[in-house]
Amino acid sequence: MSAAPIPARPPFVLLHGGRHGGWCWKHVAAALRQEGHAVYTPTLTGLGERAHLLSPSIGLDTHVQDLVAVFECEDVQDAVLVAHSYGGMVASGAMERIADRVRSLVLFDAHLPRTGESHGDMVGPARAAKHVEMAENGGEGWYIPTSDASWYGVTDPEHAAWVNSHTTAQPLKTYQDPVGNTDRAWSHPGMFIECVPSTLEPHALDRVRKRHADDPAFQYRVLHASHDAMVTDPEAVTKLLLEAVNFA
Repeated sequence: MSAAPIPARPPFVLLHGGRHGGWCWKHVAAALRQEGHAVYTPTLTGLGERAHLLSPSIGLDTHVQDLVAVFECEDVQDAVLVAHSYGGMVASGAMERIADRVRSLVLFDAHLPRTGESHGDMVGPARAAKHVEMAENGGEGWYIPTSDASWYGVTDPEHAAWVNSHTTAQPLKTYQDPVGNTDRAWSHPGMFIECVPSTLEPHALDRVRKRHADDPAFQYRVLHASHDAMVTDPEAVTKLLLEAVNFA
C-alpha cells in the first residue's frame, strides 16, 4: 500500500524594503527552502539587479504591480507574504488584488498604511523632508541615493560590506505617492515583527500594537535585532516566519 502524499507546504514571498532587493533574503530564503517551502524573492523595478531600469517615472503603483505580477505569473497560492520596511507600503496596496492568494501577511518592521497615506506620512515630516534633501543633493532631484549599512543597524564589517555593495538608489516618487485602498491588508490574518531598536516612527508602531490588541488574528512579535535582521540574524527571522505559516 503506497504512502499518502505529503501535503505541499505553503510558499513564501519575501519582499524587500527601500533601496534593497531580493538579494537581502539570501540566507532566510535558503533556510525556508530547506524546510520544504517554495520561496520567491522578487526585486522591485529600478532596485537591486533591476537598477538599470531606474527612472523618475517609477512610482509606488509600479512596485505594487511588480508584486501582483509575481503572484499572477507564478500562480502563487496560499502564500505567506513577508514585507520588510518600505515593502509594507507595496504589500498593503497589492493585497487588494492578491489577498485571496495570501495565507498570512507578515510585516517585518514594515509600514502598514491606511488608504491614501504615503511613505512620507508614515515616517513623518522630518524624515520625509530629509529624503527630499537627499534627492536634491545627491540624486539629481528625483532619486534617493544609498545610505551606509549602519542606517539599517548593520555594524558587523562583513555584513556591512555586503549590504553596501548591493543597495541601490530609489525614486523619490515611490516614497511620495499615496497608496490605494488598504482595507484588505488591515483585515487579513498575519503578524507584525518589531525589530528593536526599530527605525519606524512611534505612531506607526502604536497603530499595529493597537491592532494586535483588537484583532485576535493579528500577532505581534518583538525581535532584538537590527532593522536588517534578515542579514544580521537570519536564523531568528526564519523561526518567526515559520510561525506565520499557521496564522491562516
